[in-house]
Formats: sequence, structure tokens, C-alpha cells
Amino acid sequence: MGGMPVSPYIRRLREHVGHDLLLIPSVAVLPQDDAGRILLVRQTDDGRWGTVGGAVEIDEDPRDSAVREAREEAGIEVELTGIRDVLGGPGFRRTYPNGDRTSYVSTVFDARIVGGEPRPDHDETTEVRWFGRAELGDPDLDLGDFARLSLTRLGLIDAPEGHR
Repeated sequence: MGGMPVSPYIRRLREHVGHDLLLIPSVAVLPQDDAGRILLVRQTDDGRWGTVGGAVEIDEDPRDSAVREAREEAGIEVELTGIRDVLGGPGFRRTYPNGDRTSYVSTVFDARIVGGEPRPDHDETTEVRWFGRAELGDPDLDLGDFARLSLTRLGLIDAPEGHR
């Protein structure tokens, strides 16, 4: 969710609440291949790896949001195969460089690719790549904070030393 552009709705809210904390419903998509690898995207804003995903728009079903984000960020059509979890809490707060504060609650979907070839959009993402479980658990992998926390809470990687 790192490189997520601001929707007109959030922009209008910010005109009223300034930098105050906003609760933002969001989605994360975990496309998996037959080998069990997970597709991640390199975010434009911080250059780190993250899950496919973003904010749910007004009147948008979260499932539709997940499919849209996969298409926009990774160039793929996905079939959602289930809800893996719903994540939120203090670890999912973010203060942006302009001072805007957000707290995300993210519905995490498992998915499989049914069309398209994984490719970055060069707007929100600069690279798209498959990662196996061992690679995801590499402490040197430059995962974004939300991605690392999400993958840890989902049991896909171990918590960093001292955070168990």
C-alpha cells in the first residue's frame, strides 16, 4: 500500500480533518503459483517489496477492489480463492511525509492468476516478482514494513529476532 495515490474521497476528507488519523479500509492480494510462490511488487515510493493492494473505494466491494488492484499494480487478472485474514492494529498505522496519519484495516485475499503476465505499472510499482517461502523469510529481503508485518502475522515468515 506504500505507493497508493490519494483518492478524491480521501482528499475531500483531508480538507475537513487535516492530518488527523483516518481509518482506511484496504485490501492485500497474495497471488500464488502452483509451486506456492507469492507474487510481490516493488513499490515506487520507497523502493521496497510489498503485497499487491490498496484502498477500497466508495461503494466498492472489497473483492472487486482486490481484483482491480491486481490489474492496476501487477498487470494480472486474478481469481480470488479465499479470504486469508483481516489485519489491522497499531502496526498498520502510517504517517506520511506530508503529516497525514492513517490506520489501515486490510482484508487479505489468496488468489491465482487467470490472465495477463505479471508486470509493473511504473506508477505505483517498478518491479513484479515471485518469491518462495525461503526467500520471503530472508531477513535481508527489502520488504516494506506493512508487508513484513502482514506476512509475519499470516504465518508466512517468522517474526524478526526480538519480536516474537
